[in-house]
Amino acid sequence: MKRIFSALSTFSLASAFLALQLAAMPIAHAEKADSEKPTNIEADQFTMDDVKQVKTFTGNVIMTRGSMKMTGAKVVVTTDPAGYQFAVLYAAPGDFAKFSQKRDSDPNVASPPNLWIDGQAADRIEYDDKTEIAKLYKDAQMRRLELPKGATMADVKPQDIKVTDKVNGQFILYDSRAEFYSVNNTVDGVSKPGAGRITAVLQPKPKQP
Repeated sequence: MKRIFSALSTFSLASAFLALQLAAMPIAHAEKADSEKPTNIEADQFTMDDVKQVKTFTGNVIMTRGSMKMTGAKVVVTTDPAGYQFAVLYAAPGDFAKFSQKRDSDPNVASPPNLWIDGQAADRIEYDDKTEIAKLYKDAQMRRLELPKGATMADVKPQDIKVTDKVNGQFILYDSRAEFYSVNNTVDGVSKPGAGRITAVLQPKPKQP
């Protein structure tokens, strides 16, 4: 039987995963309102080890928090004695651990675009609440998107999604404190000759009149 776990939490998993930016581009901040929303997790099974402070959700995991949505085969959340949390979202075999989230728009723009960000990894996505560093492992991808006004990732048609920027690599790291972003061609986070190439598609900005 499917179990549903809901909790208000200071865990900033969504903020770190989804505040990712593309190199040399303006920062793509996740929607601030999401941090004030409860985290809801659906899974086929939930286990909790109070002694080790480990919570494990397995089986078609769906995590939502406001506009944020994350999916995978399993997520493991560990809390240290200081209260910091470390989360690992695992992909199912042959699939990806995925996320999407609405980005904050420029408050100075009268009719701002509907901006989103999404990403995926074939192995896992890790987030350390203490260091505020997110890591995406194996066949990782990050995209910045523009959707039609009023649309969400849940209801938009694929042909209506405008991809403004995209990067691919075997490893993607984002340090949200330092606003540092890197993409590497090996899963250990160290680029090596002959190990493959990272790719990036960066669309030109509209010219100012």
